[in-house]
Amino acid sequence: MIVDPELVERFRADLSALWPYTEGGPQKLGIALSGGGDSLALLLLAHAALPERVEAATVDHRLRRESAREAELAANYCSEIGVPHQTLQVEVAEGNLQDRARAARYEALGQWCVDRDLDGLSTAHQMDDQAETFLMRLNRGSGISGLASIRALGSLPNAPIRLVRPLLGWKRAELVDLVKSLGWSPVEDPSNENVDFDRVRMRQNLSRCDWLDVTAIGRSARYLAEADETLKWVVDREYIERVSFDGEEAIYQALRTGVRGTLVKGGVIRAIFRRFGLQIDQRVGAALVESLTRGIKTNIAGLQADVRDLEGERLWIFRRENPRRTG
Repeated sequence: MIVDPELVERFRADLSALWPYTEGGPQKLGIALSGGGDSLALLLLAHAALPERVEAATVDHRLRRESAREAELAANYCSEIGVPHQTLQVEVAEGNLQDRARAARYEALGQWCVDRDLDGLSTAHQMDDQAETFLMRLNRGSGISGLASIRALGSLPNAPIRLVRPLLGWKRAELVDLVKSLGWSPVEDPSNENVDFDRVRMRQNLSRCDWLDVTAIGRSARYLAEADETLKWVVDREYIERVSFDGEEAIYQALRTGVRGTLVKGGVIRAIFRRFGLQIDQRVGAALVESLTRGIKTNIAGLQADVRDLEGERLWIFRRENPRRTG
């Protein structure tokens, strides 16, 4: 089974930007293989680019009767091209089905990578997935971090394993065409037609909007990911240079900096909350910037945020709330 050499070289270049072992060595890459068109294309491209250095795993969430058969089909495709395969059965906790299934899937894949001594895990997220995610988050009013959408490079939550997504520059249609051109039939997951899921509704709406360019949307998401990394660097610098903490109070010299607006200052405030072991989102951080700029004392999430004038300088002070009196 021969994959078009031009496609293999294109994939190798995309993978090389994310995974440092592409050009050779004993390191092996794990493939998250659902059996759908995207993941089968990933399997074929990775196997061609990294002969004998690829293994695959299929997660069976056991949520549908067909799932065991689909995992068996994925295993058969791997056997056909000589790629080691393992089926991982998981239990999905109650709650948000897609979120809990994703968490169970990544936990199982992380442990599999560790057990198999793999040096990375690749998933088959592609350009259309990126566009769907971007538009869903745009519709929810997400900030820069959220609009960066699917990152090309990440890590697994429960294992020191590099997570790479080399197909974000590839369209869904070209991946499916690659698979079918080699005589394979992708698994069709009926949940991909279930309009109870936000992503399915967005996918259907996007397919009807031929004036939307998924390539341009993907490019915007990539730029926003770069902007988010830059913003994090600026926030870290601002925190180091302008925040002091004595164990009880965090003091932010917020007005000494030339940085304006809420993104950086809100990011610093969120870091201060984390220093106290608390979490707030970007919206709350921005609201606190607005309040403190106007000199308004605010209590939120267990912290008191106040303004103090000292030696000609206005400081933002954060401390734990005083215990409330009862009785």
